[in-house]
Amino acid sequence: MIDLEFMDRAEQLLLAVEQGCDRINDDTDADLDSQRSGGMLTIVFANRSQIVINLQKPLHEVWMAAQSGGYHYRFDGTRWMDTKGDGEFFAALSRDASRQAGQALQFTA
Repeated sequence: MIDLEFMDRAEQLLLAVEQGCDRINDDTDADLDSQRSGGMLTIVFANRSQIVINLQKPLHEVWMAAQSGGYHYRFDGTRWMDTKGDGEFFAALSRDASRQAGQALQFTA
């Protein structure tokens, strides 16, 4: 993957997360605050915990930091997959956001 392709796909991912936060706020009482600064997106929960997603352009990876730990994802041609084989990005984001919000939340690509 070239840098331009990575940035295009990574920006799509960040936009999907932002839109997911907006949808969740419209549909639930989770009260997520998403803050974007360049290639970094921070989701702040009502309990003040955070999930931080940032782009690692030189590595062509997207990193996510949550209370459960830190994760690295690479695009496999179809989906953003964990580099250690621990699953797909949006499934992991949904899992960790649900834990931190104290209710079931669903993010999709």
